[in-house]
Amino acid sequence: MPEPTIAVLDVDGTLVDTNYQHALAWYRALRSLGETFPLWRIHRLIGMGGDQLVSALGGDEVEQRIGDEARDRWVGEFDELIGEISPLPGARDLLLAVKDRGHRLVLASSGKPQHVDAFVDLLDARGIADAITTSEDAEQTKPAPDLLQVALQKLGASQDTASVLVGDSVWDVEAAKNAGMPAICVRSGGFGDDELRDAGAVGIHDTPGDLAAALDGTPLA
Repeated sequence: MPEPTIAVLDVDGTLVDTNYQHALAWYRALRSLGETFPLWRIHRLIGMGGDQLVSALGGDEVEQRIGDEARDRWVGEFDELIGEISPLPGARDLLLAVKDRGHRLVLASSGKPQHVDAFVDLLDARGIADAITTSEDAEQTKPAPDLLQVALQKLGASQDTASVLVGDSVWDVEAAKNAGMPAICVRSGGFGDDELRDAGAVGIHDTPGDLAAALDGTPLA
């Protein structure tokens, strides 16, 4: 592929360590509404849009009965945990390494704007990113490609502009595939290497820092 000019980096779970807090917040929100699901099942869906998670977990009947209320309660539960969240090792180093190579950088998240703001501040990334997305920017969530397409649009780029996604879940990889982008993954999403490769990941690294150190061997060289 041509050398990418736009790097789209997932924030939640890829740059900041949020996946287990998200799983716990969903567990508590659903349990408060009388629906208890094993945490491991919830964790396997983290990275999928919250508008799809309830039905994926409990079926259409659960979604219709409590979906909207569960999402509202999830926000409150996650707010209680947000103070525990930290950047993943080398996350800011990765942002700087991408920019040092001349690429444009989008921090892409389908999270609530107030959560994304908190994460960007944790990364001290406002002066690094060329654009930032939140849940208010896309009509459909991952694995739909909308968020990644919006990321390109925010830079005035066309959909065939060379670009690459960095994510942490199979949902990221599938969204990238649907957007026509290659995807590089870090392991913080908790998915196996075989799952990420089967989904289409072109590279897998332990942490953002490890990816930063190996960047010359990736599509973001």
